[in-house]
Amino acid sequence: MRILVTGGAGFIGSNLVERLIAEGHDVAILDDLSTGVRDYVPAGARFYESDLTDAAATDRCIAEFRPEIVSHHAAQIDVRRSVTDPILDARTNILGSLALLESCTRHGVRKLIYASTGGAIYGEGQMLPATEDHPVNPEAPYGASKHAVEHYLHIWKLLHGLDWTVLRYPNVFGPRQSPHGEAGVNAIFIGLMLAGERPRVYGTGEQVRDYLYVDDVVAANVLALTQAGGEILNLGTGIPTSVNDIVRELNRILGTELDPIREPARPGEIQRIYLDASRAHRILGWQAAVAFADGLRRTVEWVRGAPARG
Repeated sequence: MRILVTGGAGFIGSNLVERLIAEGHDVAILDDLSTGVRDYVPAGARFYESDLTDAAATDRCIAEFRPEIVSHHAAQIDVRRSVTDPILDARTNILGSLALLESCTRHGVRKLIYASTGGAIYGEGQMLPATEDHPVNPEAPYGASKHAVEHYLHIWKLLHGLDWTVLRYPNVFGPRQSPHGEAGVNAIFIGLMLAGERPRVYGTGEQVRDYLYVDDVVAANVLALTQAGGEILNLGTGIPTSVNDIVRELNRILGTELDPIREPARPGEIQRIYLDASRAHRILGWQAAVAFADGLRRTVEWVRGAPARG
């Protein structure tokens, strides 16, 4: 198939593009390289360097490449930045996505797969592990902007017949992860602890998230190419992992005994959220295959071998 991956030079997007090319698809990338890396663009992928909010440039890309499917990963992903600059967050995540949807309609795109968030959309976990029916009460503009696009997708299917699948991601980690965004704690801690430095832990360190290795996310996206039309699906392990757990596991992997620096809790931080992905298993035949400890070890190995970047 002809597949356009927005944000395809980023952490998750570039891993997905590599898999799609390996499976024989014709793939193009739309990325402004604000957080993506040019070197992560795989050989064999067409590359359009453009900002998602540049509607004319997005339209030219889709008009030229004519994708059957768009995998939409481009976004403003930094939760803290969404708090300090909610207008920027909405401009990228909502208005940029609307421009993309209009272009998809104009040029006959058949389906859009949307990378949403289960880590930020539900707010503080009330019924855990959270299913797709959990109340949606985001506690940062990032979660609100990502959720808004889910509503637009529903409308676009009604009005224009554009098929879609929404995948609500937990905290994704793995090779090429940026220290920004929801799941950056793994990348930050690995970098510090490899250098023999103590990581900073805010509050008790017992706040928990659902950490999913990037290869498992890629696998769900590949399955969604041909399945789950009109479905909203959580991805995740259903296993709560605390910040203290991450430090302990990294000490084990690295053979270190680094005690974290304890800092005061950050106001407004969600304490507990992890996801029930049984619906994705039922509809897509998907489930997490990489255990957290194994994924963390693979990530450490990648960081050790990765070239230094300025």
